[in-house]
Amino acid sequence: MLLRETLSSVLGAPGPTLSAKDEVWRHFQPDWKSSASSHALVLTGVRRCGKSTLQGQIRRGIKGTAVTINLEDTRLYGLGPEDFATILSILDEDHPKAAIYLDEVQEVHEWQRLVRALLDSGRRVFLTGSNASLLGREMGSKLTGRHVSHEVYPFSFTEFLEFTGQKAGAKALNDYLMRGGFAAALNVGPEQGPVLLRELLRDVVHRDIVTRHSLRSARPLMTLALHLLAHPGQPLSLQALAKGLALPSVAQTGRMVEYLQDAWLMLSLPRFSSSFKQRVTSPPKYYAVDTGLASANSPNPTPDLGRKLENAVLLTLRRMGAAPTFAAAPHQWECDFVTADLAIQCCAHLTSENRQRELRGLIEAAKLPASSGGKGRELLVITLDQEDSLTEQGSKIRVIPAWKWLD
Repeated sequence: MLLRETLSSVLGAPGPTLSAKDEVWRHFQPDWKSSASSHALVLTGVRRCGKSTLQGQIRRGIKGTAVTINLEDTRLYGLGPEDFATILSILDEDHPKAAIYLDEVQEVHEWQRLVRALLDSGRRVFLTGSNASLLGREMGSKLTGRHVSHEVYPFSFTEFLEFTGQKAGAKALNDYLMRGGFAAALNVGPEQGPVLLRELLRDVVHRDIVTRHSLRSARPLMTLALHLLAHPGQPLSLQALAKGLALPSVAQTGRMVEYLQDAWLMLSLPRFSSSFKQRVTSPPKYYAVDTGLASANSPNPTPDLGRKLENAVLLTLRRMGAAPTFAAAPHQWECDFVTADLAIQCCAHLTSENRQRELRGLIEAAKLPASSGGKGRELLVITLDQEDSLTEQGSKIRVIPAWKWLD
């Protein structure tokens, strides 16, 4: 149990600076204004992706006093449920009407009980966390129907342009695909940025996975992480991963893949199917949460811009709130992304050699069942720097440069 004096000191400390100078306004803001004050707003995402910055931007839009509690503060080491009553007492005495902002809640055991108590007392509560399934399980146990979640990602292409001062175009797109959207890495320049991103990967693996799950060794996990980061967009079965990487077992490989997704390092893309069994049994594709993180940690000497482009498109779809899948008929055709109203192929350059393959995937994807009121899917080929309008088997297809399409 922590001393009341310590807790009072932490809760009474001034919050983070709220100046917007030199700060990029995050374009993908949660709709927190329409949510009831009885609901907690939860920002989730990988470490260093800008959750605290977004939380600060939300805070600037709310009138009244606020208390921000960074749960990674070393003074709060050992904070637990036995301290919650004291925290509530201090807040009632010293900050009776303040909105509460909690940063990195997964650091505190049974944090959801504190959040529930704050909500029950009529306070607005905003929190951030870096573990997807942990937050999901704990919110489901104590905060069912009392929270609104919002996924936060590193900078989008538009935010990258604002941060770096570049103009949209093929050159800026190439820079974005290689450097990614972590502000800290962009701030130190192209030479030191990869060093910081390699340190970030090690930090997430050790702090958010190895330590949290009491793993005996980080080596198999890091091997798996590096492989997935180096091969985005490839369907990989757990059996193939375990055998190809000499991992201990298929079951352990499956758990490690889940850990990487929980820590927001990797995102999975399921296969489109009207059959539930096929959806859950077909190997998904895996993508990095940031193309710069993948570049910095990839052993491949020559970057595959086509794969990085595909990764960036997936991230844009996720930011937009879409639920993309990929569609394929083995050894016949494949479409990179299918949503309710879009079918998308990604290729660095559309050529006479790959045209038939790329367009066939779109045509076949257009035939798949949709739930968009019969409007049909828009067919897109997203490239590095090509623009065109095509007609294939009576279907109109837009070829568009990624630097014009990415948000």
